[in-house]
Amino acid sequence: MIMQKKLTINDIARMAQVSKATVSRVLNRHASVDPVLRERVMDIVQEHNFVPNVTATELANGRTRLIGVLAPPLNWPAIPEIMHGVSEYIETTPYEVVLYSMNLERNHSDVLDRILAMRMVSGLLAILPGGLSSHLDTFFQQGLPLVMIDDQKEPTHIPWVGIDNFSSAYEATNYLLQLGHRRIAHIMGPRHYYCALQRLEGYQQALLEAGIPLEPDLLLQGEFEPASGRRCAEMLFAQDRGTWPSAIFVGNDQMAYGVLEVAEERKIQVPEAVSIIGFDDNLLSAHMRPPLTTMHQPFMEMGYQATKLLLNMIDPEHVHKPEQKWQAFSSSLPDTTKNDHSSRIQIPTHLVTRTSSGAFHPRLL
Repeated sequence: MIMQKKLTINDIARMAQVSKATVSRVLNRHASVDPVLRERVMDIVQEHNFVPNVTATELANGRTRLIGVLAPPLNWPAIPEIMHGVSEYIETTPYEVVLYSMNLERNHSDVLDRILAMRMVSGLLAILPGGLSSHLDTFFQQGLPLVMIDDQKEPTHIPWVGIDNFSSAYEATNYLLQLGHRRIAHIMGPRHYYCALQRLEGYQQALLEAGIPLEPDLLLQGEFEPASGRRCAEMLFAQDRGTWPSAIFVGNDQMAYGVLEVAEERKIQVPEAVSIIGFDDNLLSAHMRPPLTTMHQPFMEMGYQATKLLLNMIDPEHVHKPEQKWQAFSSSLPDTTKNDHSSRIQIPTHLVTRTSSGAFHPRLL
């Protein structure tokens, strides 16, 4: 059985003895087409069950109904939740999503150049673009609709959606202070991450306001990975028991998982001997042993709001009918219906208290 070749606009134009431009105008229902030519083209289209390539047609017209999402690998804990928010907004509009997953340890500027040169997307969401930030800035300056989500670098003039890492870390540390803890360690993320520096500053500010001097021995350098959390915990617990901190504020949940593993291996009671608090509220955090107290990052809301902002930049008239569960959330956020390229939206975080944290108990030395 020989498969029939799929017809193109060029084939339709040849059979109808008209130009390719005429076929395109007929398919796009332009009123300027002569009725006789329109009928001739449509007869052939219907006879051959021709289905136009919508993407190709849109590219020919200089526009598409596609938005690109530039994201880290999909096994990063936050990415599925962010993409959930993106899809929740997109599915009620005429637009579709094209996902580009990249390893952020490499420079993908050449790949990004090729993607945008194809003009397949009308705008771009960039999730944690890191080293690509300056490259993206060039495209934004050239007119590309672009929104960044929770970047590794300090936010610039490019529209941005994220959280206040300083205030969130301050709240987490202050919570431990209110529980009576005074020697609070901090395992921070990589220093080249803007969010890690902001969380460090929030931690330090809370201690200073409480009149507690900063102890260099209680500040450890992690890498936002469970293995680095293990390494830092082993350094802390290798010291004399009397020098242990009574609480640890860990810069993200992934590192906190490593800390909990070491505590379990060494039979260190959590929270009786040491309280542990993370940051992110990843899906696994509620199921750790013990369940992890953590700062909740609104990842789904970030994706939802960033998509709303991007589509309002691309097409302020786009049709969007939010589901009821999102209506209250949308009304509580800044208005992005105007084409405001200076938008910087911070979505509130909140503390989720679980059993990995508790009141300070003096140890028997």
